[in-house]
Amino acid sequence: MQRIEVAVGVVMDDAGRLLVGQRVVQDRYFKKWEFPGGKLEEGESVSSALDREFREEVGISVTASQPLIELVHDYPDRHVRLHVHLISEFAGEVTPLEGQALAWVDFEELEKLDFLAGNQPIIDALKARYNT
Repeated sequence: MQRIEVAVGVVMDDAGRLLVGQRVVQDRYFKKWEFPGGKLEEGESVSSALDREFREEVGISVTASQPLIELVHDYPDRHVRLHVHLISEFAGEVTPLEGQALAWVDFEELEKLDFLAGNQPIIDALKARYNT
C-alpha cells in the first residue's frame, strides 16, 4: 500500500486553544476529530499544501508555519506520513467551509475528543512543547 503524504496544521489562538475539526468524509473515520490539513499534491511543498487546504476547508490563508513533527501511521486501509506544522501566522477568519464541526479547545479538552489514532503523537508533541 502506498504511503499518503499529508500536511497537517496546528493553529493556536491568543488564549492558547487549538483548532480541531471533525471529519465529514463518510468512511470508517467519519466524525473523528483531527487537526486540519490534507494530502499533498504532486510536487507540492508542505507550506503550499497547508495554505491550499486551510483556504479550502477553514477559510484562512497560512502565511507562516514551522515544522513540529513528522510521523508515519498505518491505518487498516491506508498508510500516511503526517508533516505537521505549527501555523504561526494566518489571515482571515476561521470558517467551516466544508460543513465540518470546528472547535477551539484547550489542552485538557483534547483528551476528551475521539481523535484519529494518528493524531495522538501530535498531541503528545504539543504537550511536550508547551509543558502541559
